[in-house]
Amino acid sequence: MARTNSSPAKRKPAKAASKIAAKKKTSSTKSIAAKPVRKTTSFVTLFDMKIEVERRGKGRPLVLIPGEEALEAEMPFIDELARKYEVIIPWMPGFGRSERPDWVENMDDVAYVFLDLLDKLKLKDVTLVGFSLGGWIAAEMAIKNTARIKKLVLVDAYGIKIGDKYARDIADIWFLAPEKVLELKYVDTKHGTFDYPSMPDAKLEVIARNRETTARLCWEPYMHHPRLRRRLHRIGVPTLVLWGEKDGIVNTAYGKAYAKAIPGAKFVAIPKAAHFPHVEAPERFMKELSSFIR
Repeated sequence: MARTNSSPAKRKPAKAASKIAAKKKTSSTKSIAAKPVRKTTSFVTLFDMKIEVERRGKGRPLVLIPGEEALEAEMPFIDELARKYEVIIPWMPGFGRSERPDWVENMDDVAYVFLDLLDKLKLKDVTLVGFSLGGWIAAEMAIKNTARIKKLVLVDAYGIKIGDKYARDIADIWFLAPEKVLELKYVDTKHGTFDYPSMPDAKLEVIARNRETTARLCWEPYMHHPRLRRRLHRIGVPTLVLWGEKDGIVNTAYGKAYAKAIPGAKFVAIPKAAHFPHVEAPERFMKELSSFIR
């Protein structure tokens, strides 16, 4: 049974958070940073919720919004960036240890929460980098207000619709078998296997919360906002769209359509990488990113 993208019928989110396969993590991603940069974690109160915020390094602010699998926060390239910038990682409502009140119902709500967070932290000339689901949030923020945003980077972002309402623009990660999803996300699937049984309960709880929140906020319409593509012309800051050349979740045609809709945006496809180019091709990823944001 295929999901349509025009929401003809409502479906209740699957309890994806409860099914975590026990697999051995064998990622061979090459380390590109020397030693970890000290991290601080705090909670920022916005309205009736607390948002978890991680900070590393000093310098111009670089706000990084992780994807649905939250891989980015623990990757070596974060420490490399933190040697030149202050890397700020806010966890969206329902992710990490951030609270999610009932009124946060979609990515539009999350985008406004994060814009308010930029105000609360009094950040200026921000380089905003979003990965996958985080890229969608970053795009939603940028169409609304770029007063505090200097540059925008979208990495294999979700969020737009490029075909008709029955076209499958985005692979259905809830419908397809986990093994198939893994093949679509990675050129080398060993990068996406994890040793869940060895993880502490606190970390497993965070993983479960992240998956549950993704399902709640992105189930219908599936992984996109029907009007976002027509609003991307409002983005008035330099934008880089980075894409894994072999991405099977949202292919390069999707990425090029994203870039084409943003005035002056640059599109770069990274070879030998799928949905997570920063995982599978970290050195090429950092080369492109560093050249753009310096």
